[in-house]
Amino acid sequence: MNLHSRILAAGALAALAGLSALPAQAQSPAYPTRAITMIVPFAAGGPTDVISRIVTAHMAQTLGQSIIIENVVGAGGTTATTRAARATNDGYTLITGHMGTHAASVPLYPKLAYHPEKDFEPIALLAGTPILILAKKDFAPKDLKEFATYVKANVDKVNAAHAGVGSVSHVSCELLNSVLEIKPTGVPFNGTGPAMNALVGGQVDYMCDQIVNAVPQIKGGTIKAYAIATPERNPSLPDVPTTKEAGLPAFQAQAWNAIFAPKGTPPEVIAKLNAAAVKALDDENVRKRLLDLGSVIPPTAERTPASLAALVKSEIAKWTPVVKPAGN
Repeated sequence: MNLHSRILAAGALAALAGLSALPAQAQSPAYPTRAITMIVPFAAGGPTDVISRIVTAHMAQTLGQSIIIENVVGAGGTTATTRAARATNDGYTLITGHMGTHAASVPLYPKLAYHPEKDFEPIALLAGTPILILAKKDFAPKDLKEFATYVKANVDKVNAAHAGVGSVSHVSCELLNSVLEIKPTGVPFNGTGPAMNALVGGQVDYMCDQIVNAVPQIKGGTIKAYAIATPERNPSLPDVPTTKEAGLPAFQAQAWNAIFAPKGTPPEVIAKLNAAAVKALDDENVRKRLLDLGSVIPPTAERTPASLAALVKSEIAKWTPVVKPAGN
């Protein structure tokens, strides 16, 4: 075999070797190939934590990899959200954010280390969570009208629990207090779970909380509920009147929880995560667990990344005139 023939043969062998490598390359495992971390910006047992655990347990089955919940508390959820924004954008670090971390935080913290619209990729809206006006079980007022009269007359004595400045419980009660034109003492906790425990223990007077965290306590009689801040009553608490029925129609508030990824996460990864979340929300068992807690499951059209992006934008606009910068 002459030199020319040997070169041609070598080239042919190289080409064959390249072709034989293609199938193995094409068959390489697709995302995800390892466990995914889901950051929850509040303590275990709170509304965001509960919703996240219910939905991600089903998502993990769909994706074929475990989803590890990591509770990171502090600064009304902004500590965890900042960490998530700075995480590697490969789809292996996500966050379950909400109205506080991804909307109200913008006007609340002028020097916020992240921006919800610029530093995250929206994945899917998980659930709406109506807000309730709650109080310790032996709080004197019997109904919402008496509550309004009482807190106005005793504003220097009463206090309101919340899960940290910027949390849903803090922001929603800021709205309530503005409607009532009062400024009670706020008592911050590292999460809604600890705040609820303080309310149950009678260590604080009242709080505004997402329904997911409150249904078991209300039904158990360990706290009292004055009203739900939505236009209609909730099936999980049919005896709790709306704020309009109870005499305070100006107070309307509903939070939400959703999944986000760091900016720049590949579109195909976002699509796969969205599909898994949508599938979870269509699962009969997941739906029952969320509905039993009083959550509002978004219709299919509202579960897309584009829809979530529009929600974040509109929520920032809604809360900016309501929420004052921290410390003011």
